Amino acid sequence: QVHLVESGGGSVHTGDSLTLSCVASGSAFDSYAMAWFRQSSGKGHEFVASIGGRGTGTVVADNVRGRFTIARENSKNTVYLHMNSLQPEDAAVYYCTARLGGDENMLRWPAAANYWGQGTQVDVSS
Repeated sequence: QVHLVESGGGSVHTGDSLTLSCVASGSAFDSYAMAWFRQSSGKGHEFVASIGGRGTGTVVADNVRGRFTIARENSKNTVYLHMNSLQPEDAAVYYCTARLGGDENMLRWPAAANYWGQGTQVDVSS
């Protein structure tokens, strides 16, 4: 069982930056591929970025590539989402997810996640 807790959300203006953090409980954190999804009002979960257990492989969604990066610190059981040049369309609840085994390519769909955090809200005003 893995418990995920996100933090770092908030209200920012267009062009600002934010870093989201997700801390996982339990051991063998490097056995889990991790990913961030987001959900805005009235829409389904949208893939943002994923990272393999060792942190050497990442996948970033086309619509945020070049602005968002994902990273992890296995010694701290933590995964990050660095978000730059935020736009109003980036406003959403951001969820941290985990999948035991597999790599970053396998955690690109919500159904592939074994565990979800409670989410953290990001608001972007123009």
